[in-house]
Amino acid sequence: MPSPFPGMDPYLEGSEWTSVHTELSSEIARQLAPKLRPKYIVRTTRRFVTEMPEDIGIVAASIYPDAGVLDTKPRTLRETRAGATMAEPLEIATVIPERVPQVTLEIRDVAQRELVTAIEVLSPTNKHSEGYLEYLDKRRRVLYSRAHLMEIDLLRTGRRVPMQEPLPPAPYFVFLSRAERRPITQVWPIPLNTRLPAIPVPLLPGDPDVPLDLQLALNTVYDALNYDLSVDYTRPPEVPLESETATWASERLRAAGFAVGSG
Repeated sequence: MPSPFPGMDPYLEGSEWTSVHTELSSEIARQLAPKLRPKYIVRTTRRFVTEMPEDIGIVAASIYPDAGVLDTKPRTLRETRAGATMAEPLEIATVIPERVPQVTLEIRDVAQRELVTAIEVLSPTNKHSEGYLEYLDKRRRVLYSRAHLMEIDLLRTGRRVPMQEPLPPAPYFVFLSRAERRPITQVWPIPLNTRLPAIPVPLLPGDPDVPLDLQLALNTVYDALNYDLSVDYTRPPEVPLESETATWASERLRAAGFAVGSG
């Protein structure tokens, strides 16, 4: 069953995003690979970033609880061999840092294995707290290199990549920094009610751009992984929509046959 939304599906921004992020990155690589041969290859590289759950910025229930239910009965005392008494301790779960996968796509030329274009599908970790600062450092290294940088931001929450001028109001963006045009960056604002665009992927000088169809990639992943079975469209999304957008989304879902509730 396809997504009921024409472009980005806001219901994928919650607890499913780690899966979507990984699979979408892989699907983009599969889509680009035949268009790049024989001169270029595309590979996914994965690393893990340790983040505290509250830094990740997804409002869904976390694996580790922020609060616990305590037994309010009086604590019992027990005697030690030395005759002293010790109170029984409380037992409360601590917060365990999560290892969050980060996937980057790298296009390299076959002859020299030189990095030509880096493609980042941004995750919540890239956009919050220490993860944001770490990503900026990684981003800075690419911007100082001869490689192009494409950043795909399909998340409404968190901080955007820094720009010298304010961005237009939009829930989603694609940013393309061509090495030869820096600091000028091409920006695609993406409304919720429109199809994700096809974006040109730049290569070495003299070679034409190759197209990346983001909507095709997202649709392929959505259908292949059966996200319609794990997303509850009868409830509001885990990352809330603003009032007008929420109304539009509810009408869209009702037209698709979902009994949308308010809770």
